[in-house]
Amino acid sequence: MLHFKQPAGTSRGVYTTRKVWYIHFTSSDNPGRVGIGECAPLPDLSWDALPDADYEQVLNRACRQVEEQGGVLDYEALQDYPSILFGLETAIRHHAAGSWALWDTPFSRSEAGIPINGLIWMGDYDRMLTQIETKMQAGFRCIKLKIGAIHFDEELALLKYIRAHFSRAEIELRVDANGAFSPSDALDKLKRLAELDLHSIEQPICAGQWAEMARLTSESPLPIALDEELIGCNALHGKEKLLSVIRPQYIILKPSLHGGICGGEEWIALAEKRNIGWWITSALESNIGLNAIAQWCATYNNPLPQGLGTGMLFTDNVEMPLEIRSDCMWFGK
Repeated sequence: MLHFKQPAGTSRGVYTTRKVWYIHFTSSDNPGRVGIGECAPLPDLSWDALPDADYEQVLNRACRQVEEQGGVLDYEALQDYPSILFGLETAIRHHAAGSWALWDTPFSRSEAGIPINGLIWMGDYDRMLTQIETKMQAGFRCIKLKIGAIHFDEELALLKYIRAHFSRAEIELRVDANGAFSPSDALDKLKRLAELDLHSIEQPICAGQWAEMARLTSESPLPIALDEELIGCNALHGKEKLLSVIRPQYIILKPSLHGGICGGEEWIALAEKRNIGWWITSALESNIGLNAIAQWCATYNNPLPQGLGTGMLFTDNVEMPLEIRSDCMWFGK
């Protein structure tokens, strides 16, 4: 059980604690080595957010199956349990690598950082403004605001405050509505947001409204990125259909929510085939999961700022050689 330093406001309420499960993967071939993976479903959001007892039953069954198959994962059998799949994949990867540098990249060799966005949590106007000023002083060149919790005009005022001090060339602005807009007023709000020279908006309306979302992606002057929309869309043909029908400008990938590493790689291949942009984001994992996501992210050379760094939110996090310098995440061995 992890504890947040400050309550984390999301579209699903406010989190003060965070439950995760850690998988320890060992092999008789190398008895002194342990691979650790993190399974971290988000309540009310993850496709596999089951009651604890049920989740542990599925997790135990999945672990036994890997044992029976000699350390080999059955990806298809686990595609509806993305957080479990992610934990198993990364535990096995960690065991094979023998270090927290899971892939050989400039990032894992401490030669390059990964550009990230500065995340502004939902809150009242003054709290969000304080967060914005802190991020700008820290040197972030991309700031992401979660909107939809306070009055829309107040949120516009926060964005105007940033734009009054920094142009788009100086600071990139992203917003995440978490489905807060209604289909009837979404386009008007998107037009008003576009006047502030934003990069994109995540999930303007609730997931599951494909026709309405497709209309918005075709008419909006502001690029739309899909996030919650991808949750539960785990089969290849379903992913192809979603991207072909909605045609978003971007998709945002969270391995714990969107099919683990293998599911994320599938989404990326399908998006690139359709000229759809993408970036990778963590989903309130501890540093174990965050490191795995960052290590995987670094294999792609994606120049867009990624959504990493939320592992620093807990009072009782797992120690990991991760640090944020200015607006980049770095890995130190």
